[in-house]
Amino acid sequence: MGCSKWRAAFNFGHLKLSDLSNSDSSSNNISIANNYGSKKFPQAIIIGVKKGGTRALLEFLRIHPDVRAVGSEPHFFDRFYDKGLEWYRRSDEGQGGALEAPGSWEIKPHKNLMPRTLEGQITMEKTPSYFITKEAPRRVFSMSRHTKLIVVVRDPVTRAVSDYTQTLTKSPGLPSFQNLAFRNTTTGLIDTSWSAVRIGIYAKHLENWLRFFPLSRLLFVSGERLVTDPAGEMGRVQDFLGLKRVVTDKHFYFNQTKGFPCLKKPEGSSRPRCLGKSKGRPHPQIPSEVLLRLRDFYRPFNLKFYQMTGQNFGWD
Repeated sequence: MGCSKWRAAFNFGHLKLSDLSNSDSSSNNISIANNYGSKKFPQAIIIGVKKGGTRALLEFLRIHPDVRAVGSEPHFFDRFYDKGLEWYRRSDEGQGGALEAPGSWEIKPHKNLMPRTLEGQITMEKTPSYFITKEAPRRVFSMSRHTKLIVVVRDPVTRAVSDYTQTLTKSPGLPSFQNLAFRNTTTGLIDTSWSAVRIGIYAKHLENWLRFFPLSRLLFVSGERLVTDPAGEMGRVQDFLGLKRVVTDKHFYFNQTKGFPCLKKPEGSSRPRCLGKSKGRPHPQIPSEVLLRLRDFYRPFNLKFYQMTGQNFGWD
């Protein structure tokens, strides 16, 4: 298969779906209640980025008793928007994911997409592809302009290699990283149509979100610091969500084998909780000149991203 076909297979596909009204009507905020709590639209969404550390962040947040999260990635605002907002909240066509019991580690199969929450709890979901989906900001805004948005970002060069590594495990016949990353290996022209490269142009994607949401509604989490100082980043996240700082350094230990922080053994469990085998997998060897060329390509975009967010992530 040629590189162009591989790129097409590798890139995200987004359905062209009908849009709902932009109105932030009161009906959008009505909850479905019973004796076990209410089903609400998410008050906070982890919108990106792929291979940035979004799964780790969600797993860490699940420790908090006031967080209820959708187990699978709903992909509502990029793939299933035509099903309507009520489907998003009440759907019994679960996408094969799971919901955790409040404040516990037990994962249970579910029929409904949104979990029920009690007073004082917040509903969350995570779908990393929202960040790069052109229609997503307007659609989330239509649900509620008050939605809090979390973006986990990581050095775009490392992120691209991680993205490629994940796909390589599923498609061993994939062309080399450099053949996919460059339109022309002689001139070194970067192929921005390849999703592994395109996702890392964070400033471009952020511009789209800032057309609908003020910067104050977004929190940018460092994927690197989520590894080196998980408690510190989790403190920022809990503050942003208006939660008490329950998740602290006492919950973490560093797993030397995986190279990632893990959660200490929860009460009632026989073992600590670490991310799955797909996390922390070794990256293939990429020629240094390829990585340097890619780093040069990203540098101006990174600097613009630092200016837009008011944060220097230290990738350069």
